[in-house]
Amino acid sequence: MKKHYLLGLILILFVCACSKNLSEATGGTPRVPNKPNRDTAKTVPIDTTKPRVDTTRFDTAKATPPAVPFPVTVASAPPAPSCPISPIYGDTIIYPQPTGGGDYIVTPLNNPGPGKYFSWPVGMVLDPNTGAINVTKSETGLKYALGFVRNGTNDTCLSTLVIGGASYMDSVYVIANGATAAVPYFEADPYLLTTCATGNGCSFDVNNTAANSKVIVDKSTGVIDVQKTLDGTSLLSLGGAFGLLPQNGSSVTTTIYYKLTDASNNALQHIDVQLVYFDTKADMENSNPGLLSGIVNAVNNLLAGHLISNSANPRPPLIVIVRRLN
Repeated sequence: MKKHYLLGLILILFVCACSKNLSEATGGTPRVPNKPNRDTAKTVPIDTTKPRVDTTRFDTAKATPPAVPFPVTVASAPPAPSCPISPIYGDTIIYPQPTGGGDYIVTPLNNPGPGKYFSWPVGMVLDPNTGAINVTKSETGLKYALGFVRNGTNDTCLSTLVIGGASYMDSVYVIANGATAAVPYFEADPYLLTTCATGNGCSFDVNNTAANSKVIVDKSTGVIDVQKTLDGTSLLSLGGAFGLLPQNGSSVTTTIYYKLTDASNNALQHIDVQLVYFDTKADMENSNPGLLSGIVNAVNNLLAGHLISNSANPRPPLIVIVRRLN
């Protein structure tokens, strides 16, 4: 079943077979624990009532890079003696947890000393002074690199941490080729596709935020119906997420709120998803020459167990809908 879903996802990319993997300094496969460590704090609850919709044209040049560049490592350099301790969060994966309306906060279990904390890519809500992670407000389903620079040094201690949850692979879906379903994966593992595939209690778009944006999500599995999202669910719907007469480069961003029956214990989670429309493959390539290569790089990194990106913001997941090849 996993191979079946994965093959379907990979085949929708036009030139994925021609691409090369990017090098990435913090690779490795996360270990999924039996029980996550917990530390809670009460703050302002998230607002699940207002969809965020952007109908402006898509422009890859406007992507916001992380505030701090990812540190450059040199293979021949010895380990930094002033960087023997990294922050420890209890495991290589943490999960959102129910808090009764507040935010779920995870703090380091150890004390690496005074310093500054950083994370890559953009998406983790991290206190730069304490290392506390607001898991509720962070983008879930993603592997992050955490950096710690101890006061008085210029050395960055690096480690990786996964925030469990659902995500979607950056992909191009060609309607004419029958690519009409965007399948989620889980726990930052692109091979873990079946967590909700059989309708085992997962709930997606729990407050209809995506549906209000005409992004059609299966309530049990999280699969996005790409064709209905483009064309609408009926003649009376007057078109889908991009309107009755979609224009090349039209973009819609919406938030999907969901609950999973994994170690998150049905905590309310969310993920932003960006959808972009083009009439043909040529329109896509002419409008955004670097769009496809960026998608391919992200997919290659994901399949290799690396960060999706360490130099740019990969969020939200990008779903490109192309009506026909020519």
